[in-house]
Amino acid sequence: MQGKKTDMENTGKLGFGLMRLPKKGLGIDVEQTKKMVDLFMDAGFTYFDTAHVYPGSEDAIGKALVERYPRDSYTLATKLFARAALNEKMAKKQFYTSLERTKAQYIDYYLLHTLMSSNYKLYEKFHLWDFVNELKKEGLVKHIGFSFHDGPELLEELLKKHPEVEFVQLQINYADWENEKVTSRANYEMARKYGKYITVMEPVKGGALAKPDKQIEKLFKDYAPERSCASWAIRFVASLDGILTVLSGMSNVAQMEDNLSYMKDFKPLNEEERTIIRKAQEILGRSKAIPCTACSYCTAGCPKQIVIPEVFAAMNKRLADGKIEESKKDYQALLAKGCDPTACIGCGQCESVCPQHIDIIDKLKMCAQTLSE
Repeated sequence: MQGKKTDMENTGKLGFGLMRLPKKGLGIDVEQTKKMVDLFMDAGFTYFDTAHVYPGSEDAIGKALVERYPRDSYTLATKLFARAALNEKMAKKQFYTSLERTKAQYIDYYLLHTLMSSNYKLYEKFHLWDFVNELKKEGLVKHIGFSFHDGPELLEELLKKHPEVEFVQLQINYADWENEKVTSRANYEMARKYGKYITVMEPVKGGALAKPDKQIEKLFKDYAPERSCASWAIRFVASLDGILTVLSGMSNVAQMEDNLSYMKDFKPLNEEERTIIRKAQEILGRSKAIPCTACSYCTAGCPKQIVIPEVFAAMNKRLADGKIEESKKDYQALLAKGCDPTACIGCGQCESVCPQHIDIIDKLKMCAQTLSE
């Protein structure tokens, strides 16, 4: 993924999720959707994400986007959901129905939808992996992937079995980063292990992170009063490595304008902002970051002169920020300077003076093992 950018890297970090389009009566407000599409395209973004099972969405984007812009000026993603079909023929027909609704001629990103332990075998039973590969050979699909709602073990099984997959759509946000049911970080790391691009769904957790806990809102507003809380959530995931695009399910022009205000000239989170996100995760009880404040009380009496705060800082780049390679690089730099956590003799001096009461000896072992892999 180094060197010249591929077409998969030119979509922009913000994607337009089309599941929550503005409503007019019982249907979708196509005129307001057109305004949102225009703003999005004018800002230089191109990725639109819909699905066969999103009511009215494919038809609406056909009218708001496909009929109004040259086909090579945008990228369109849609999905096939096996559980919405009674048999293989009906499942495969979803693709052609999507083409007919959108009038898009071909689909740029085609996904098998919502794979999880309860349904993934149905995609095999209906021969849908072979089907999407044939669609790609025919030029009707440019890139194939799947959206996923399960744990890292099943994700690895699927990625091993289907190396042709180019990208995976995962639920990732700072609230679910260490959620034991969603397993955002573990799934993210698994996808990166296999070199897959990631499209992010639910970065604002269905809108919940646009209006977070009052303590979290205060953290954000104290640092940047003018920024929306949603901006912190979207920038958190957009700052991760390997992200193809971050899908935001925008429901009105105001939400589009807010997202464009900070994503048009996207800047990854800085260190101070990352620290604030970690505090938000701690408030939610969803952080596995080592709570080291770098006070360095532990280092003064260390008989092996291990620079413990720097070891933990390297590890936290992985645990809190998803910076896997950067984390390993920082660790190797520490080893090169003579700082080796495996030299710890377990004397406990560090733990006796740590104001955060960190189990430093065990954490050093964990850092050494994880960052040496």
